[in-house]
Amino acid sequence: MELGKRIVFIGDSITEWGRHEDPEEIGTGYVRLLHDYLRVTAPKQKFEVYNKGVGGDRIINLKERWQQDVIDLAPDVVSISIGINDVWRQLDHPEMEQVSPEVFEAIYLHLLEQVKSSQLILMEPTIIEESLNSEGNKLLKEYVEIVQQLASEYNATLVPTHKVFVRYLEKNSGYALTTDGVHMNSAGNMLMAKTWIEAVK
Repeated sequence: MELGKRIVFIGDSITEWGRHEDPEEIGTGYVRLLHDYLRVTAPKQKFEVYNKGVGGDRIINLKERWQQDVIDLAPDVVSISIGINDVWRQLDHPEMEQVSPEVFEAIYLHLLEQVKSSQLILMEPTIIEESLNSEGNKLLKEYVEIVQQLASEYNATLVPTHKVFVRYLEKNSGYALTTDGVHMNSAGNMLMAKTWIEAVK
């Protein structure tokens, strides 16, 4: 697939990672790796990369800022990474109003409808704890399946980030991908970027 020039990455803290401290507002996470990869492999393309990750965001928060952070930028490509906090809040803040799989799917579909003329890249939610049997990863499965289904319905590129992280955990390498079970270290960001590149290619 030939990528359009203007790319918006939107999501939660995993996407945001360091963008507020970065003069380019791209950050130090997987978005930075992808920006640099695109810059050095296709210098004539002059890609415009926008990082619109916000820490703590759930799908309901994306809906609130979709017009300003996505539509108003008139992107050629929209890459979405969301779902971790929709599940994590069920575990660490059960008193909050939660985002059920049904609500998650309905809002995600609503957002995609507004940008379906752009190239769509949907990233599976990654992991919650580096344990295959964690409660978070069990709850996450339904949200991952929704992203997979929506990617199929909208002819979007699916980035199988959950799948590759699970595959990595199954190998029991002993080398962590996160700092706290959710937020990526440099290896986790590399795996996300590598998976994105392979899916988009």
